[in-house]
Amino acid sequence: MASKPRGMLYIGVTAQLAQRVDQHRRDVGSAYCRRYGIKTLVLAEWHDGIDYAITREKALKAWKRAWKIELIEKTNPAWEDLFDRIA
Repeated sequence: MASKPRGMLYIGVTAQLAQRVDQHRRDVGSAYCRRYGIKTLVLAEWHDGIDYAITREKALKAWKRAWKIELIEKTNPAWEDLFDRIA
């Protein structure tokens, strides 16, 4: 999730993506997202198991910011909000 193109980024894991994004959009998600106005879903990855999803989350959080931006821009160069596609 992002606050704006190339803005603040948030990475998380959930089994209920649409519900979790809705929480962030209504400012009842994480305090970090509220603090920085992070409400736009710009990238989502689906995984077969929670263990792999958590491992991927930890790896992405360890990435350099430039790598995260490059990953987003490969699939969503306009930084469009993907919420309507998953809701």
